[in-house]
Amino acid sequence: MTIHYEKDDKGIVVLSMDMENRSQNVINDSLLNALKTVTQKLSSEDSLKGVVLTSKKNDFLAGADLDNLYMVTDPREMMEWLEGFKAIMRKLETMNKPVVAAINGSALGGGYELTLACHHRISLNNPTIKIGLPEVKLGVFPGGGGTQRLPRMIGIQNALPILLEGKEFDPESALKIGLIDDLADDIPHLMEKASKWILTHPESKQPWDQPDFSWPGGDNHDPNISQLWALVPAMVNQKTRGNYPAAQHILACVYEGGWIDFDTASRVESRYFAQTATGKVAKNMINAFWYQLNAIKKGKSRPAGYEKSRVKKVGILGAGMMGAGISHVTATCDIEVVLKDISTEIAEKGKQHSTNLLEKQCRKGRITPERKMAVLNRILTTEKADDLKECDIIIEAVFEDRELKAQVTREAEGKISDTAIFSSNTSTLPITGLAEHAARPHNFIGLHFFSPVERMPLVEIIVGKKTSQETLARAFDFVQQIQKTPIVVNDSRGFYTSRVFSTYTMEGLALLKEGQHPSAIESAGLKAGMPVGPLAIMDEVSISLVLHIIEQTKKDFVDEGKEYVTHPGEEVVIKMAREFNRPGKKDKKGFYEYPLDGKKYLWPELQKHFSPADRELSQEEMMRRMMFIQAIEAARCFEENVVISVADANIGSIFGWGFAPFKGGVLQFINDYGVKEFVEKSKELAENYGSRFNPPDLLKTMVENGTSFHD
Repeated sequence: MTIHYEKDDKGIVVLSMDMENRSQNVINDSLLNALKTVTQKLSSEDSLKGVVLTSKKNDFLAGADLDNLYMVTDPREMMEWLEGFKAIMRKLETMNKPVVAAINGSALGGGYELTLACHHRISLNNPTIKIGLPEVKLGVFPGGGGTQRLPRMIGIQNALPILLEGKEFDPESALKIGLIDDLADDIPHLMEKASKWILTHPESKQPWDQPDFSWPGGDNHDPNISQLWALVPAMVNQKTRGNYPAAQHILACVYEGGWIDFDTASRVESRYFAQTATGKVAKNMINAFWYQLNAIKKGKSRPAGYEKSRVKKVGILGAGMMGAGISHVTATCDIEVVLKDISTEIAEKGKQHSTNLLEKQCRKGRITPERKMAVLNRILTTEKADDLKECDIIIEAVFEDRELKAQVTREAEGKISDTAIFSSNTSTLPITGLAEHAARPHNFIGLHFFSPVERMPLVEIIVGKKTSQETLARAFDFVQQIQKTPIVVNDSRGFYTSRVFSTYTMEGLALLKEGQHPSAIESAGLKAGMPVGPLAIMDEVSISLVLHIIEQTKKDFVDEGKEYVTHPGEEVVIKMAREFNRPGKKDKKGFYEYPLDGKKYLWPELQKHFSPADRELSQEEMMRRMMFIQAIEAARCFEENVVISVADANIGSIFGWGFAPFKGGVLQFINDYGVKEFVEKSKELAENYGSRFNPPDLLKTMVENGTSFHD
């Protein structure tokens, strides 16, 4: 039974959603048919006092069934389905009988929108419950009445951030901002409160159905709201660069809905939603953030046949920026940490990073002082290798120097057990080569974290030639234990993320060398969907470090008897680091100036040293070069079996270096463009700008076979 229908002796009907063969209730045809049936029954129910809508599952109601949503490509079909859902909700809220949502678990997306069609919302006061409208994170928006009911309930100014940001709230937070009306301690208390509210509100209408309705905080005629509408679209466009239709359509729905009656506004919302949900951006984002991310979380890349493991103690070698960040996220997940450096004093400086972060959380009321001390007490700072003895895993996070890494590897391995894992946080040096200095290369693996560690969600796991499958499984479990997203790649120079990401920054430098205006280059990177322009990123990474990596790579190629192909952007790196002594942000001088009392700005001398070109490239052409070069290199990584799954490639690109989320990841970029069209355009770029744009054979084969990138 999809919905249980029970009527008590007071005349109150309890509708309990309980979809068969599902762990969660979702909005699909089965639920809609059941809701339609029960609402018809309610309209003819004698002595009906009111309705309580709740769930027999752990959660109240998830959003729309994404399998159905993803498959629909016809806007008319989407519009018809959505209007059917809305008709049921409209009938429920216009019965002139009180309807209470008894929220026993998470109510997100369409699940929360259904509660908005009720007259009163009460939630269990359980901090694990999530309430909100996160649809925008999947490239769509609250199309089940959310853009119309919520602003009419809490005001336009309060509703817009909730709709645009997709933030999820715990019940106490939801109560404070008006998403719900009351809290209950447990299920009996929840049902008792719901019944009591019904009996004390015998005739209930939504505020927007009252003849004297006025918008909380003012409607579109209000001067403050008029001023809001003058500012918000520009702010949203600055953030989204026009790449996310859902954000634009949220604004349109709320604005247009503010001039018309509720029912007309609801239909306007349906039209925008149908257009958004059937568009490429929504499909790309649902594919990446729902299907592919969930596949990774479920262990798609984890070797089968090994029991789930848990780490109790972690040793971290090096208390610099990366080591300090790794120790913080590890200790925060209730794991003991040994933070080792050449002196306890230096290790203490690394621990101070955690102290600073935790004190900031305390000031904001996010954690208690007791929680802060509990985390800090898990971090032991030391200069003694003997303190590493009981560690289940070692994470080496010292400078990118082979000899230094070999030295700390030998020192630590002599202290840990034969079963302990040894990992390196290197971002470019091949793991197989580093493992040559290990006594147990089968226990050696790469764990590439991203900076800042506490904010970046990805860890790239690199499998060396001798790394065992058990070590991979245990490393995968550890990454998930510290609440990061793992992708698995095979060993190579630069691995996957650093190798592909560097093509973006280096292409930006090539454009600068050609004489394109630096601000135009940065603007093109942002417009293409990257979080930061290539010159700004190069400053963040450190121009001097990039030069070190280039020189190390050249030396390795000579040692291996291979031919090294110079990238046109390398000349810019050499000039900036050596000739102009501008090593990057750390030294307050790179492609940007970093004044102490103001915002950074592009170094004015750039155009003097890199003379303007005779022909300015269009923004579209620069965008194309920066995005195509990443996609081409990612396809090469897939062809060479460096990255082994499409999901890992796409999620790795979005979470690792911020590749345009609206494109669904770097390989999905090729699918989205069309593989045949992508190959043709790549050949054209190669003719105009160099052989680095030549499409790999894999793509040519895919064109011949009519295939695309799918796991």
